[in-house]
Amino acid sequence: MFERAEGTMQNIAGRVQDAFGAATGDTGTQLEGKARQAAGRAQQSYGQLLDQVRESAVTNPLGTLAVMAGVGFVLGAIWARR
Repeated sequence: MFERAEGTMQNIAGRVQDAFGAATGDTGTQLEGKARQAAGRAQQSYGQLLDQVRESAVTNPLGTLAVMAGVGFVLGAIWARR
């Protein structure tokens, strides 16, 4: 939940920075604002994904354990090849 809130704050700050850059004619500030907005949206998406994983773990702990074991096995196989 914290990730989603932090992403929302970054998105809002980016919008303000973008608008300030547009008002002053500073394209650098405008681009930084757009980049901050994109980072905020990405962080919001990451937060949503974490929330879904947590909810899945609570509702179906054995299924989540099986998926995590599979992921661990695949990562171990990849790591062993190096």
